[in-house]
Amino acid sequence: MRATVLVRPKEGILDPQGQAVESSLRQLGFAVDEARIGRVVDLEVEAADASTARAQVERMCEQLLANPLIESYEIELLEGAG
Repeated sequence: MRATVLVRPKEGILDPQGQAVESSLRQLGFAVDEARIGRVVDLEVEAADASTARAQVERMCEQLLANPLIESYEIELLEGAG
């Protein structure tokens, strides 16, 4: 099963990369209110069903993929993939 995890800084957490991108886009003439920089992690997970896969990916996020103090994450599962 394929899982995609989107990790990004929580609201209120300083995002220097996002601020740099926001500033650069404005200098290029784009009207941007805010830019936040995150990361995408694509995984192939071996699991019997979607709920087991989601539980595994949640543990991965909590233990390695995201820092729960400053980052939030979203998980998308694609059943039938893999």
